[in-house]
Amino acid sequence: MDEEENESMELPFSQDTFCDLWNNVITPSISFIPTSPTVPQCMLDNLFELGGEMDIKDGFNPSASTVPVTTDYPGDFGFQLRFKQSGTAKSVTSTFSEILNKLFCQIAKTSPIEILVTKKPPQGAFLRATAVYKKTEHVAEVVRRCPHHQNEDSMDHRSHLIRVEGSQLAQYCEDPNTNRQSVTVPYESPQLGSEMTTILLSFMCNSSCMGGMNRRPILTILTLESLEYGSCSPSLSLIGPSRGQVLGRRCFEVRICACPGRDRKTEEENKDKLQNGAKQTKKRKSTPAPEASTVKKSKSASSAEEDDKDVFTLQIRGRERYEMLKRINDGLELLDRESRNKSKASTKLDVAVPSSGKRLLQRGEKSDSD
Repeated sequence: MDEEENESMELPFSQDTFCDLWNNVITPSISFIPTSPTVPQCMLDNLFELGGEMDIKDGFNPSASTVPVTTDYPGDFGFQLRFKQSGTAKSVTSTFSEILNKLFCQIAKTSPIEILVTKKPPQGAFLRATAVYKKTEHVAEVVRRCPHHQNEDSMDHRSHLIRVEGSQLAQYCEDPNTNRQSVTVPYESPQLGSEMTTILLSFMCNSSCMGGMNRRPILTILTLESLEYGSCSPSLSLIGPSRGQVLGRRCFEVRICACPGRDRKTEEENKDKLQNGAKQTKKRKSTPAPEASTVKKSKSASSAEEDDKDVFTLQIRGRERYEMLKRINDGLELLDRESRNKSKASTKLDVAVPSSGKRLLQRGEKSDSD
């Protein structure tokens, strides 16, 4: 009887079980649901049901890859970069080399980069700039500023090498899996009368800084990405880092130095010398070497064809020098005449005498009959 009375009795609203209370409460957003191991089973069941109903797009990439892709990819939107022509003067703070696909800039100086697309990206698209090491033996390491420049900076993101200037919407992210750092900024459509959008990047450490890049070449990967769920904001850290679907990608090398114009000119000249040297080497290898017999024949033929009767005029300054060279020339002429006389005499002696019959008479000689 007591049990039936207890079952028929209804507890006040404040004394219901936790599962009953949970079922009567409006389910909050997934970003604010705690993940404590002491959560009751009924709460976890509802959480899993919510997770199954979430619509996740196919292109979502939850985290950055361990080895970033550094090949250019214009994508469906024709994503391109363009740099202003600054030349190689010593006074420039930023200059880009088309030959090297390399940006030369000074530390903490603004480098404008123009963004061009063939059609408008989707709503909420953003740009991401990431620095990686160029060589394969260093590509797994994270590019950070040196300790010296970090200690001098008071910003929250002082360890980031790349900084976006002129925008309050820039967000500095660090991937929890790879620890790679990047900075994002929303994509802005070109203003009226313009075909491109300009972003301002600054590089906050020299390429030669010890404890940082330490003269190791780096690449900057600039990607155009679509907005997916997730953000760098700590309030949504349960979902994951902000990694959207890549719509386009461009890469270029960066050197942060004291004199960008001079270094650009030097590297372009060195590359030109290497290319010219390689071309000359290929030409020499392709041309077959002449045979030794051919060289000897050509030399003998050329010496035989030389004509001694050619007369050359030599201008001599000074009487004394003229007399000396004249005596040398006269002596050489005398030697030539003597050699010619000797050759004539030898030809006379070499005349063949018949073994029988009449003997040939020489000039001025009388015959026996006379």
